[in-house]
Amino acid sequence: MLEIHSAIARPRAVAGAALALVLAAGALAGCGDAGATITRLTVGSPGPDPYALMSNTDKIDVKQRPRAGGTKEGDSPGLYGGTRQASTCDQQKLIAFLQANPAKARAWAGVQGIPVSDIPRYVSRLTPVLLRTDTLVTNHGYHDGEATSAPAVLQAGMGVLVNGYGVPTVKCNCGNPLTQPAKKIAAGNASYTGRSWPGFEKRNVTRIRPRDAGKGPITTFVLVDPGATMGFERPRATEGAQDGPPAELPPTETEVPASDSPAPSDSGLESPGPESPGPESPGLESPGTPGLESPGTQPPGLGPESPGVTPDDPGTGTGGMDSPGDDPQSPISLPPSQEPAPEIS
Repeated sequence: MLEIHSAIARPRAVAGAALALVLAAGALAGCGDAGATITRLTVGSPGPDPYALMSNTDKIDVKQRPRAGGTKEGDSPGLYGGTRQASTCDQQKLIAFLQANPAKARAWAGVQGIPVSDIPRYVSRLTPVLLRTDTLVTNHGYHDGEATSAPAVLQAGMGVLVNGYGVPTVKCNCGNPLTQPAKKIAAGNASYTGRSWPGFEKRNVTRIRPRDAGKGPITTFVLVDPGATMGFERPRATEGAQDGPPAELPPTETEVPASDSPAPSDSGLESPGPESPGPESPGLESPGTPGLESPGTQPPGLGPESPGVTPDDPGTGTGGMDSPGDDPQSPISLPPSQEPAPEIS
């Protein structure tokens, strides 16, 4: 009888444990990582562990996109903004800074998943824009010789570089690499640190998902000016000189949101859809083979193995390189690391 009782009880115990695990997993899937702590970074703030300090890369009082929160495709018209025929992010100075700081360059390239020698080519293929929604990202800083990583919300108005699939890849005011946030993090359930700003609401924090890889890289971004008075087109990997003429605002700017209910991404789960690449590999940008560009385009200081800067990058960035603290319109909510990052001049 003892053996029979044991044989019956064991399956029941195993089944009960399995059920408990399933229920626990379902609960976690339903609410996301409620224990996550997200750092808020205001316009003008380099945040903790910056690679460098740069000013005049952000805009205050940017009119936010009417539809905020949830998950948005990186190629959505009006998702990003900018000043027509101007750029606040100087890509050439970022390249030069990383060339002059090999240890930081290795950490930076490691986050992006590229060789150090490919930094000039990679950065030159990014596009400068302004965020128009408070945006959830993973911010990668630099501390004690290593890359750091933490979830952050960047305030609307912050300047970023986006890759060919519309994903924020560099935070312009400090040079920090950015990647997509972890799927388990739920903006609506997380706790927040760092100074807040008027109008900040958890439900309006936006996740940005890459454009469907099957469509290929974006060729032209449809941007909106800071005051949301007009739209215009910016070809990928250009810094403003090739912007299109003023145009009507995208339809999303005039549509009235259906309701004020919390955004779907508050569950912490991505909406269904095909996975698209995060960090861009050079092979996804162009049918050409990396390393076959003309050697005449190679920037100084990287040696013959560098693929070089692509010739379609005019290097016309206009961003200032002083410390953010020198600009009264650039508030700093979080101090840099104990070892201050150098200013780029």
